[in-house]
Amino acid sequence: MKKYEVYRNIRKRAMIFGLPISLFALMMVSVICSLLIIIFSFNLSVIVGLLLFNALLFGALSQWVNRPGTFHIQNVFPQGISNKRISHLSHE
Repeated sequence: MKKYEVYRNIRKRAMIFGLPISLFALMMVSVICSLLIIIFSFNLSVIVGLLLFNALLFGALSQWVNRPGTFHIQNVFPQGISNKRISHLSHE
């Protein structure tokens, strides 16, 4: 008989289809836009192209989740905020 482990760390990193919530939302926006394009321009090549695009986007986002160091985003804010003068030059 299979044993299932309880997933208790849902707040740490919630995942839908293997993607974090923000990337899943990006994927759903892409799917909805693709559906709108298919509805208004019904063509077989457009349908195949959009299906291929969505599959490639999902694959790229999945790879990005598995290897987050590929596109390292630098932290914008400093670790600590101080009123200490950085420069010894007087600007008065």
